[in-house]
Amino acid sequence: MHCEGEIMMTLNEIGSRAKEVSRVLGTLGSREKNMGLEEAARALLEGEEEILEANSRDYEKARSDGMSQGLLDRLKLTPARVQAMADGLLQVAALEDPVGEVLSMKLRPNGLQIGRMRVPLGVIGMIYEARPNVTADAFGLCFKSGNAVILKGGSDALHSNMAITRCLRAGLSSAGLPEDSVQLIEDTSRDTTRELMRLNRYIDVLIPRGGAGLIKTVVENSTIPVIETGTGNCHVYVDASADQNMALDIIFNAKTQRIGVCNACESLLVHRSIAEEFLPLLRKKLEEKQVEIRGDEDACAIEPSFVRATEEDWGREYLDYILSLKLVDKKDRQKERPLQVDLENPPRPSFISHSLPPFVSENQNTPILVSITYPVSFVHKNEILPAMPVLCQQFPRSPRHNLCKKEIKESKRMNIVTL
Repeated sequence: MHCEGEIMMTLNEIGSRAKEVSRVLGTLGSREKNMGLEEAARALLEGEEEILEANSRDYEKARSDGMSQGLLDRLKLTPARVQAMADGLLQVAALEDPVGEVLSMKLRPNGLQIGRMRVPLGVIGMIYEARPNVTADAFGLCFKSGNAVILKGGSDALHSNMAITRCLRAGLSSAGLPEDSVQLIEDTSRDTTRELMRLNRYIDVLIPRGGAGLIKTVVENSTIPVIETGTGNCHVYVDASADQNMALDIIFNAKTQRIGVCNACESLLVHRSIAEEFLPLLRKKLEEKQVEIRGDEDACAIEPSFVRATEEDWGREYLDYILSLKLVDKKDRQKERPLQVDLENPPRPSFISHSLPPFVSENQNTPILVSITYPVSFVHKNEILPAMPVLCQQFPRSPRHNLCKKEIKESKRMNIVTL
């Protein structure tokens, strides 16, 4: 109980300082914020030796603890990566200031003008895993948008995060700006993380950045509004008409350049008609980095050296030298899960628009009529009617915000959805 009280007191102090500083940051002009970012970037470069030394301690401990190669790659810092962090801050400084931008303005019949303006949120909490570069990235984006940030990084990167934060705070101080614009929680215990997720007295929004487990934990336990991010599972598709040498180079780069980043290729789709020619070339190319290929039944029949994929492989983020592979053809589009339109509770037009294939045009000037073969199921009183091809009719900027139930019921008989 005593320990719990100490944790809360520390977090309350951090939260209180952040809240106080946020009121100052919200009034800063672009010039002051850009100067702070530039000085922080300079401090990172000046503190490179300290940062790399701290990172070496984290890296060696993580390696001795058996951390996977992909996560070790995320953790590791080099002079080039420190330079990239500094460059990132300078790039943010060069961006237009979002604060104060008026997005819209409407005149009401009574003469009152109502508009939307971008303003700072206040205090942002960031919980993330062992990726030290996120410390600088999160600070830069929050500071530019006029927000204070409280950082809670993974324990495996603690010394790295501490060194980076010290440099950022030193840069702010040299610019005459409050150091508490960025604060790092150095207690990496789970108790502290849980208490942080309930610090709604001070934190205005919480952002988890990491794997599915971390995101799920924050979403389920936080009493603070959460901006939920997604996990990485990037696909590459090789069509029958593709330049195969170019495709091999793209796949090799996307899979092996850095296996620990969220935009690394994890899944590969290959058109069935070129499989017998392309798969042996793929195997030979990826053998250079000893990439394990987990293929479907047809792919393994062509290349017996492939490992047979399981259902889990199709949605998995490996962060390793592993790649899932599936053969497809154009008919596979029909096997996708149909879009379901509930006739009793019709969705907003944007829901269907975003759910339809990307080749449905969005011409903003004239109505269009596009014939597609994407299957749509209509749901009526919890009964799913048979999927059917639909004719999509899309109108530009319709003032109507919801689909008319009567119209959509009548359209069902003609296989028409009005957007």
